[in-house]
Amino acid sequence: MSTRILLIEDDDRIRETTRLVLEDEGYDVSEAGDAEAGLEVFDETRPDCVLLDLMLPGADGFEACRELRRQGDVPIIMVTARTDKFDVVAGLEAGADDYVTKPFEPKELTARIRALLRRARAPRAGAGAGPTRIVLGDGDVEVVPEEGTVRRGGEDVSLTKTEFRLLCEMAANPGRVFSREVLLEQVWGYTYLGDGKLVDTHIHRLRAKIEDDPANPRHVVTVRGLGYKVVV
Repeated sequence: MSTRILLIEDDDRIRETTRLVLEDEGYDVSEAGDAEAGLEVFDETRPDCVLLDLMLPGADGFEACRELRRQGDVPIIMVTARTDKFDVVAGLEAGADDYVTKPFEPKELTARIRALLRRARAPRAGAGAGPTRIVLGDGDVEVVPEEGTVRRGGEDVSLTKTEFRLLCEMAANPGRVFSREVLLEQVWGYTYLGDGKLVDTHIHRLRAKIEDDPANPRHVVTVRGLGYKVVV
């Protein structure tokens, strides 16, 4: 069965060009020109990955991304002409896994798609790799990689696949400092793509879900100039 890609883009020329690029790679592409139509197509086709433009008529890409993320863990790549840091971060905060800016190189886009699809299709946690249960701090946060679960104060925490893999990668090696480059490679599967904003924004989202005070984290801490580490 072909891998299904949903392309939500209001510019007809860009949408057609991108569709041709993806079809040349063997993907089955569905299209939509606005957020509302995109959400309808998503419900109908249940794609394996979504390419989502930020600047859409009506509901914008941020709103569409939040709705897609509420529906599940489908990989989402923001495709945007905006390079402003605020917009990039806002897109990632809305739940996107990655972003590319227009004009983009077709090889770069398809490489990012392949990396995200590999990660999405991998087991939620590497069974048999590392500890089966990790307790952070005084026990208020518990990570069970083999079950794909995280609990805070005994309650399940809803993490995206990216957030979960990020936490597991660091929690399995408590005290080890992970640079952004290492996390991009080990969590996103990027050896030369992506940038530090991907890591920083997902760390921020992760802290908001597992820390009592995200502004003063106890579990996922910053090591200035080097990266991040988990403290148990």
